[in-house]
Amino acid sequence: MFIASFPAGPWQTNCYLVAPADAGPCLVLDPGVGAYDTVRALVEEHGLAPQGVLLTHGHIDHLYSAADVCATYDIGCWIHPADRARLTDPYLIPGARELVERALGQAHDFADREPAVVHEVADHDRFGLAGLEIEVLHAPGHTPGSVLYRVAPADRPLVFTGDVVFAGSVGRVDLPGGDGATMGRTLRSVVLGLADDTVLLPGHGGQTTVSRERASNPYLTNEGLTSF
Repeated sequence: MFIASFPAGPWQTNCYLVAPADAGPCLVLDPGVGAYDTVRALVEEHGLAPQGVLLTHGHIDHLYSAADVCATYDIGCWIHPADRARLTDPYLIPGARELVERALGQAHDFADREPAVVHEVADHDRFGLAGLEIEVLHAPGHTPGSVLYRVAPADRPLVFTGDVVFAGSVGRVDLPGGDGATMGRTLRSVVLGLADDTVLLPGHGGQTTVSRERASNPYLTNEGLTSF
C-alpha cells in the first residue's frame, strides 16, 4: 500500500493520499486549508489517479480544499450526513475565517462550493474505491458526523481517525457540535474496540497504534474516560 501525507494550513492538518500500489488509483483524505496544490503535485509526481475524497468530519481544516480536488479530478466526496451541512458552512470554528484569510490571503464563500457528487456514509458501511476496501465507523463527539475509516488491504489493520484520537491525546469537544459524553462513549466503544495492533493515522501529528494509546494516552485510562 502507498500512503503519502503532509500537514497543511494554519492548523497543520494531515492530508493523506492512499493507494493500493505506488501508482494508479488513489483516495484523498481530508484535503484542508492549503492542501490543494500539494495534492496536485503528489498526484503528478507519483502517477496517481484520484477516485474519491474521504472526509473524516466537517471542520474547515479538513474539508476546505475538497470541492477543488473533486472538481479537478471529476470525483465525489464521502461524508457523514450529520456533518454534510458544514461543506457549505464550515467557518464554525472560532476565528476560522480570519486564520484562513491570513494563511491564503482570501476566505472562500462556501455557499455554492459543495462538491457536485456527495456520498453520505453510515456506521459500518463497507464499499470498494480505488482498489481499496473501506469500512466506516461512526465516531461522534468531536463533531456529530465524525467517522473513522478502516482501509484494507494493508500489512496491519489501518484506521484514519480524523480528530477523534491522536498520539497521546483526543479531539476537542468544546467546539460547536462537540459533546463530551458522546466522545467518552466513542472512545470506549469505538477506539478501544479496535484491535491492539491497529495503526492509527490521525488528523494532526504522527501515527500511533491502539496498544500504545491504550497504555499511555491519559484520556483513554479509566480515570480519563470518566472525565468526559
